[in-house]
Amino acid sequence: MPGQTALKELLERHTLAADPALVRLEKDGALRCLACGHRCLIRPHRAGVCKVRFHSGETIRRPHGYVAGLQVDPVEKKPFYHVFPGSEALSFGMLGCDLHCAYCQNWVSSQTLRDPEAVAHPQFQAADQLVALALHYGAPLVVSTYNEPLITADWAVEVFREARRHGLVCGFVSNGNATPEVIAYLRPHVRLYKVDLKSFRDKTYRKLGCKLSNVVETIATLHEKGFWVEVVTLLVPGLNDSVEELNDMAAFLAGVSPDIPWHITAFHPDYRMTDRGRTGTGDLERAYEAGKAAGLHYVYLGNLPGFVGGRENTFCPSCGEELIRRHGFHVLENRLKDGHCPQCGTIIPGVWATADTGATG
Repeated sequence: MPGQTALKELLERHTLAADPALVRLEKDGALRCLACGHRCLIRPHRAGVCKVRFHSGETIRRPHGYVAGLQVDPVEKKPFYHVFPGSEALSFGMLGCDLHCAYCQNWVSSQTLRDPEAVAHPQFQAADQLVALALHYGAPLVVSTYNEPLITADWAVEVFREARRHGLVCGFVSNGNATPEVIAYLRPHVRLYKVDLKSFRDKTYRKLGCKLSNVVETIATLHEKGFWVEVVTLLVPGLNDSVEELNDMAAFLAGVSPDIPWHITAFHPDYRMTDRGRTGTGDLERAYEAGKAAGLHYVYLGNLPGFVGGRENTFCPSCGEELIRRHGFHVLENRLKDGHCPQCGTIIPGVWATADTGATG
Protein backbone atom coordinates (compact mmCIF):
# COMPACT_ATOMS: atom_id res chain seq x y z
CA MET A 1 0.00 0.00 0.00
CA PRO A 2 2.52 2.65 -1.15
CA GLY A 3 -0.11 5.39 -1.23
CA GLN A 4 -1.12 4.84 2.38
CA THR A 5 2.50 4.62 3.48
CA ALA A 6 3.28 7.97 1.86
CA LEU A 7 0.17 9.53 3.43
CA LYS A 8 1.10 8.15 6.85
CA GLU A 9 4.58 9.66 6.56
CA LEU A 10 3.13 12.99 5.41
CA LEU A 11 0.71 13.12 8.32
CA GLU A 12 3.43 12.23 10.82
CA ARG A 13 5.33 15.34 9.72
CA HIS A 14 2.30 17.45 10.62
CA THR A 15 2.02 16.60 14.29
CA LEU A 16 2.74 18.14 17.66
CA ALA A 17 3.11 16.67 21.13
CA ALA A 18 -0.28 15.72 22.53
CA ASP A 19 -1.67 17.85 25.31
CA PRO A 20 -0.45 16.42 28.65
CA ALA A 21 -4.07 16.32 29.85
CA LEU A 22 -4.66 13.52 27.34
CA VAL A 23 -1.57 11.43 28.14
CA ARG A 24 -0.66 9.27 31.13
CA LEU A 25 2.74 7.66 31.71
CA GLU A 26 2.62 3.92 32.33
CA LYS A 27 5.31 1.29 32.93
CA ASP A 28 8.25 0.52 30.63
CA GLY A 29 7.97 3.74 28.63
CA ALA A 30 4.43 3.07 27.44
CA LEU A 31 1.97 5.96 27.32
CA ARG A 32 -1.78 5.80 27.85
CA CYS A 33 -3.78 7.94 25.42
CA LEU A 34 -6.92 9.42 26.99
CA ALA A 35 -8.38 11.06 23.88
CA CYS A 36 -11.03 8.39 23.31
CA GLY A 37 -12.66 5.49 25.09
CA HIS A 38 -10.14 2.93 23.84
CA ARG A 39 -7.57 4.36 26.28
CA CYS A 40 -4.84 2.87 24.10
CA LEU A 41 -1.64 1.79 25.81
CA ILE A 42 0.87 2.88 23.16
CA ARG A 43 4.43 1.59 23.26
CA PRO A 44 7.31 3.45 21.62
CA HIS A 45 7.04 3.73 17.83
CA ARG A 46 3.52 2.31 17.77
CA ALA A 47 0.18 3.95 17.00
CA GLY A 48 -3.18 3.79 18.74
CA VAL A 49 -6.34 2.24 17.33
CA CYS A 50 -7.09 5.48 15.46
CA LYS A 51 -3.68 5.32 13.72
CA VAL A 52 -3.24 9.11 13.91
CA ARG A 53 -2.01 9.33 17.52
CA PHE A 54 1.32 7.59 17.98
CA HIS A 55 4.24 7.18 20.39
CA SER A 56 7.30 8.92 18.94
CA GLY A 57 9.66 7.35 21.48
CA GLU A 58 9.35 10.39 23.73
CA THR A 59 5.70 11.37 23.76
CA ILE A 60 2.38 10.83 22.02
CA ARG A 61 2.17 12.88 18.83
CA ARG A 62 -1.15 14.14 17.51
CA PRO A 63 -2.38 15.71 14.24
CA HIS A 64 -1.86 19.40 13.67
CA GLY A 65 -2.31 22.03 10.98
CA TYR A 66 -4.48 20.40 8.34
CA VAL A 67 -8.04 19.57 7.40
CA ALA A 68 -9.40 16.83 5.14
CA GLY A 69 -12.88 18.29 4.96
CA LEU A 70 -13.84 21.96 5.09
CA GLN A 71 -17.24 23.43 4.31
CA VAL A 72 -19.78 26.00 5.41
CA ASP A 73 -22.90 23.99 6.24
CA PRO A 74 -26.34 24.79 7.65
CA VAL A 75 -26.29 24.06 11.37
CA GLU A 76 -29.33 21.83 10.75
CA LYS A 77 -27.05 19.49 8.78
CA LYS A 78 -24.92 18.62 11.83
CA PRO A 79 -27.73 18.17 12.98
CA PHE A 80 -28.33 20.77 15.68
CA TYR A 81 -31.98 21.83 15.70
CA HIS A 82 -31.87 23.83 18.93
CA VAL A 83 -28.87 25.96 18.00
CA PHE A 84 -29.09 29.23 16.02
CA PRO A 85 -31.82 28.00 13.62
CA GLY A 86 -31.08 28.90 10.01
CA SER A 87 -27.44 29.77 10.73
CA GLU A 88 -24.31 28.34 9.14
CA ALA A 89 -21.40 26.48 10.68
CA LEU A 90 -17.83 26.36 9.48
CA SER A 91 -17.31 22.59 9.54
CA PHE A 92 -13.88 20.99 9.49
CA GLY A 93 -12.59 17.46 9.82
CA MET A 94 -9.32 15.56 9.70
CA LEU A 95 -8.44 11.94 8.89
CA GLY A 96 -9.02 8.77 10.87
CA CYS A 97 -11.51 7.28 13.31
CA ASP A 98 -11.52 5.07 16.38
CA LEU A 99 -14.43 2.98 15.03
CA HIS A 100 -14.94 1.01 11.82
CA CYS A 101 -18.68 1.18 11.03
CA ALA A 102 -19.58 -0.79 7.93
CA TYR A 103 -22.15 1.85 6.92
CA CYS A 104 -19.98 4.93 7.48
CA GLN A 105 -21.03 7.78 5.19
CA ASN A 106 -17.70 9.57 5.64
CA TRP A 107 -15.57 6.46 5.13
CA VAL A 108 -13.26 8.07 2.56
CA SER A 109 -11.78 10.27 5.29
CA SER A 110 -12.50 8.23 8.41
CA GLN A 111 -11.00 4.97 7.14
CA THR A 112 -8.14 6.42 5.06
CA LEU A 113 -5.34 4.83 7.07
CA ARG A 114 -7.14 1.45 7.29
CA ASP A 115 -8.74 0.90 3.90
CA PRO A 116 -6.68 1.19 0.68
CA GLU A 117 -9.84 2.14 -1.20
CA ALA A 118 -10.36 5.18 1.04
CA VAL A 119 -8.33 7.97 -0.52
CA ALA A 120 -8.44 11.43 1.04
CA HIS A 121 -5.84 14.16 1.05
CA PRO A 122 -5.08 16.81 3.66
CA GLN A 123 -5.25 20.54 3.04
CA PHE A 124 -2.78 22.38 5.21
CA GLN A 125 -4.36 25.20 7.20
CA ALA A 126 -3.53 27.13 10.34
CA ALA A 127 -6.13 27.60 13.07
CA ASP A 128 -6.40 31.33 12.43
CA GLN A 129 -7.03 30.69 8.71
CA LEU A 130 -9.99 28.46 9.55
CA VAL A 131 -11.45 31.05 11.89
CA ALA A 132 -10.92 33.76 9.29
CA LEU A 133 -13.05 31.72 6.89
CA ALA A 134 -15.84 31.48 9.45
CA LEU A 135 -15.74 35.24 9.95
CA HIS A 136 -15.65 35.87 6.20
CA TYR A 137 -18.79 33.81 5.65
CA GLY A 138 -20.55 35.17 8.72
CA ALA A 139 -20.80 31.74 10.35
CA PRO A 140 -21.36 32.06 14.12
CA LEU A 141 -20.40 28.43 14.68
CA VAL A 142 -17.22 26.40 14.23
CA VAL A 143 -17.72 22.63 14.38
CA SER A 144 -15.29 19.70 14.30
CA THR A 145 -16.99 16.94 12.32
CA TYR A 146 -16.74 14.52 9.33
CA ASN A 147 -14.18 12.18 10.92
CA GLU A 148 -14.13 11.45 14.67
CA PRO A 149 -13.06 14.67 16.41
CA LEU A 150 -12.09 13.03 19.70
CA ILE A 151 -8.92 11.60 18.18
CA THR A 152 -7.90 15.09 17.04
CA ALA A 153 -9.21 16.93 20.11
CA ASP A 154 -5.96 18.86 20.68
CA TRP A 155 -6.11 20.33 17.16
CA ALA A 156 -9.78 21.17 17.55
CA VAL A 157 -9.00 23.04 20.77
CA GLU A 158 -6.34 25.06 18.93
CA VAL A 159 -9.00 26.12 16.44
CA PHE A 160 -11.62 26.69 19.11
CA ARG A 161 -9.38 28.91 21.22
CA GLU A 162 -8.96 31.19 18.22
CA ALA A 163 -12.66 30.99 17.38
CA ARG A 164 -13.76 31.93 20.88
CA ARG A 165 -11.51 34.98 20.80
CA HIS A 166 -13.83 36.22 18.04
CA GLY A 167 -17.03 35.33 19.86
CA LEU A 168 -17.78 32.18 17.85
CA VAL A 169 -19.50 29.16 19.40
CA CYS A 170 -17.80 25.80 19.01
CA GLY A 171 -19.10 22.26 18.73
CA PHE A 172 -18.27 18.59 18.28
CA VAL A 173 -20.07 16.06 16.07
CA SER A 174 -18.88 12.80 17.56
CA ASN A 175 -19.50 9.09 18.07
CA GLY A 176 -19.38 9.68 21.83
CA ASN A 177 -16.65 7.12 22.58
CA ALA A 178 -15.08 9.57 25.00
CA THR A 179 -13.33 9.56 28.38
CA PRO A 180 -13.97 11.78 31.41
CA GLU A 181 -10.51 13.25 30.82
CA VAL A 182 -11.20 14.39 27.25
CA ILE A 183 -14.62 15.76 28.22
CA ALA A 184 -12.98 17.86 30.94
CA TYR A 185 -10.34 18.98 28.44
CA LEU A 186 -12.97 20.08 25.92
CA ARG A 187 -15.40 21.71 28.36
CA PRO A 188 -13.83 25.22 28.43
CA HIS A 189 -13.89 25.39 24.63
CA VAL A 190 -16.85 23.34 23.39
CA ARG A 191 -20.43 24.52 23.89
CA LEU A 192 -22.28 22.08 21.61
CA TYR A 193 -21.95 18.31 21.39
CA LYS A 194 -23.82 16.01 19.02
CA VAL A 195 -23.51 12.30 19.87
CA ASP A 196 -24.32 9.33 17.65
CA LEU A 197 -26.20 6.70 19.63
CA LYS A 198 -25.74 3.90 17.14
CA SER A 199 -27.43 1.12 19.08
CA PHE A 200 -28.45 0.15 22.57
CA ARG A 201 -26.89 -3.31 22.41
CA ASP A 202 -23.31 -3.85 23.52
CA LYS A 203 -22.88 -6.71 21.04
CA THR A 204 -23.63 -4.33 18.17
CA TYR A 205 -21.26 -1.69 19.51
CA ARG A 206 -18.45 -4.25 19.87
CA LYS A 207 -18.77 -4.99 16.14
CA LEU A 208 -18.49 -1.27 15.39
CA GLY A 209 -15.41 -0.93 17.56
CA CYS A 210 -16.24 0.22 21.10
CA LYS A 211 -18.45 -0.42 24.14
CA LEU A 212 -22.01 0.78 24.61
CA SER A 213 -21.17 1.82 28.18
CA ASN A 214 -18.65 4.39 26.92
CA VAL A 215 -21.27 6.16 24.81
CA VAL A 216 -23.99 5.98 27.47
CA GLU A 217 -21.63 7.46 30.06
CA THR A 218 -20.53 10.17 27.63
CA ILE A 219 -24.09 11.34 26.99
CA ALA A 220 -24.87 11.46 30.71
CA THR A 221 -21.61 13.24 31.54
CA LEU A 222 -21.98 15.82 28.76
CA HIS A 223 -25.43 16.73 30.01
CA GLU A 224 -24.25 16.87 33.62
CA LYS A 225 -21.32 19.14 32.69
CA GLY A 226 -23.55 21.64 30.91
CA PHE A 227 -22.83 20.99 27.22
CA TRP A 228 -25.76 21.48 24.89
CA VAL A 229 -26.34 17.89 23.74
CA GLU A 230 -28.31 16.55 20.80
CA VAL A 231 -28.36 12.84 19.94
CA VAL A 232 -28.67 11.14 16.55
CA THR A 233 -29.58 7.55 15.79
CA LEU A 234 -29.21 6.33 12.22
CA LEU A 235 -31.97 3.74 11.97
CA VAL A 236 -30.48 0.76 10.14
CA PRO A 237 -32.84 -2.05 9.10
CA GLY A 238 -32.00 -5.25 10.94
CA LEU A 239 -29.29 -3.62 13.06
CA ASN A 240 -30.93 -1.34 15.62
CA ASP A 241 -34.59 -0.95 14.61
CA SER A 242 -36.43 -3.45 16.82
CA VAL A 243 -39.23 -2.08 18.98
CA GLU A 244 -37.42 -3.26 22.11
CA GLU A 245 -34.18 -1.53 21.25
CA LEU A 246 -35.88 1.71 20.24
CA ASN A 247 -37.78 1.71 23.53
CA ASP A 248 -34.54 1.15 25.43
CA MET A 249 -32.78 4.03 23.66
CA ALA A 250 -35.68 6.38 24.21
CA ALA A 251 -36.02 5.46 27.89
CA PHE A 252 -32.32 6.05 28.47
CA LEU A 253 -32.34 9.48 26.83
CA ALA A 254 -35.49 10.55 28.65
CA GLY A 255 -33.85 9.41 31.89
CA VAL A 256 -30.91 11.73 31.26
CA SER A 257 -33.22 14.61 30.27
CA PRO A 258 -36.54 14.76 28.42
CA ASP A 259 -35.23 17.95 26.79
CA ILE A 260 -32.45 16.23 24.82
CA PRO A 261 -33.41 16.42 21.12
CA TRP A 262 -33.35 12.95 19.55
CA HIS A 263 -32.84 12.85 15.79
CA ILE A 264 -33.76 9.58 14.09
CA THR A 265 -32.39 9.51 10.56
CA ALA A 266 -32.93 7.20 7.60
CA PHE A 267 -30.21 4.79 6.48
CA HIS A 268 -29.17 4.34 2.87
CA PRO A 269 -26.78 1.61 1.67
CA ASP A 270 -23.16 2.81 1.81
CA TYR A 271 -19.55 1.64 2.12
CA ARG A 272 -19.56 -2.04 3.17
CA MET A 273 -23.24 -2.28 4.08
CA THR A 274 -25.13 -2.69 0.82
CA ASP A 275 -27.01 -5.84 1.80
CA ARG A 276 -30.21 -4.08 2.90
CA GLY A 277 -32.57 -1.40 1.71
CA ARG A 278 -33.22 2.13 2.88
CA THR A 279 -35.10 2.97 6.04
CA GLY A 280 -38.79 3.55 5.33
CA THR A 281 -41.01 6.27 6.74
CA GLY A 282 -42.98 3.68 8.73
CA ASP A 283 -39.82 2.59 10.54
CA LEU A 284 -38.96 6.20 11.35
CA GLU A 285 -42.47 6.73 12.69
CA ARG A 286 -42.08 3.72 15.03
CA ALA A 287 -38.93 5.27 16.44
CA TYR A 288 -40.67 8.63 16.78
CA GLU A 289 -43.50 7.07 18.75
CA ALA A 290 -41.00 5.28 21.00
CA GLY A 291 -39.34 8.59 21.80
CA LYS A 292 -42.61 10.37 22.55
CA ALA A 293 -43.92 7.46 24.63
CA ALA A 294 -40.75 7.60 26.74
CA GLY A 295 -41.42 11.27 27.47
CA LEU A 296 -38.92 12.98 25.16
CA HIS A 297 -40.10 16.47 24.30
CA TYR A 298 -38.21 16.86 21.03
CA VAL A 299 -38.02 13.95 18.58
CA TYR A 300 -37.08 14.65 14.96
CA LEU A 301 -37.11 12.52 11.84
CA GLY A 302 -34.41 13.17 9.25
CA ASN A 303 -33.02 12.34 5.81
CA LEU A 304 -36.49 12.14 4.22
CA PRO A 305 -37.56 15.79 3.95
CA GLY A 306 -41.18 16.26 2.98
CA PHE A 307 -42.08 12.61 3.71
CA VAL A 308 -42.39 12.73 7.50
CA GLY A 309 -45.12 15.31 7.96
CA GLY A 310 -44.34 17.74 10.75
CA ARG A 311 -41.75 15.46 12.36
CA GLU A 312 -38.97 17.82 11.24
CA ASN A 313 -40.50 20.71 13.17
CA THR A 314 -40.18 21.95 16.74
CA PHE A 315 -43.32 22.14 18.85
CA CYS A 316 -43.89 23.53 22.32
CA PRO A 317 -44.12 20.58 24.73
CA SER A 318 -46.61 22.50 26.90
CA CYS A 319 -49.23 23.84 24.48
CA GLY A 320 -48.32 22.11 21.20
CA GLU A 321 -47.69 25.35 19.29
CA GLU A 322 -45.54 24.92 16.17
CA LEU A 323 -42.39 26.96 16.82
CA ILE A 324 -39.83 26.14 14.10
CA ARG A 325 -40.85 24.81 10.70
CA ARG A 326 -38.22 23.02 8.57
CA HIS A 327 -37.76 21.25 5.28
CA GLY A 328 -34.55 19.24 5.36
CA PHE A 329 -31.72 21.60 6.27
CA HIS A 330 -33.81 24.73 5.64
CA VAL A 331 -35.68 26.70 8.28
CA LEU A 332 -38.93 27.94 6.76
CA GLU A 333 -40.22 29.76 9.85
CA ASN A 334 -38.95 30.46 13.38
CA ARG A 335 -41.54 31.80 15.83
CA LEU A 336 -39.47 31.53 19.02
CA LYS A 337 -39.33 34.69 21.12
CA ASP A 338 -36.07 34.89 23.07
CA GLY A 339 -36.11 31.13 23.52
CA HIS A 340 -39.75 31.06 24.65
CA CYS A 341 -42.98 29.79 23.12
CA PRO A 342 -44.88 32.89 21.92
CA GLN A 343 -48.19 31.23 22.80
CA CYS A 344 -47.72 30.12 26.42
CA GLY A 345 -44.28 31.42 27.39
CA THR A 346 -42.69 28.01 28.02
CA ILE A 347 -38.88 28.09 27.90
CA ILE A 348 -37.60 25.93 25.02
CA PRO A 349 -34.13 24.60 25.89
CA GLY A 350 -31.37 25.34 23.39
CA VAL A 351 -28.75 27.86 22.34
CA TRP A 352 -30.79 30.46 20.56
CA ALA A 353 -28.52 33.52 20.50
CA THR A 354 -24.78 34.06 20.20
CA ALA A 355 -24.75 35.60 23.67
CA ASP A 356 -25.92 32.31 25.22
CA THR A 357 -23.30 30.71 27.44
CA GLY A 358 -25.49 27.95 28.78
CA ALA A 359 -28.57 25.99 27.82
CA THR A 360 -31.80 27.75 28.66
CA GLY A 361 -34.39 26.00 30.72
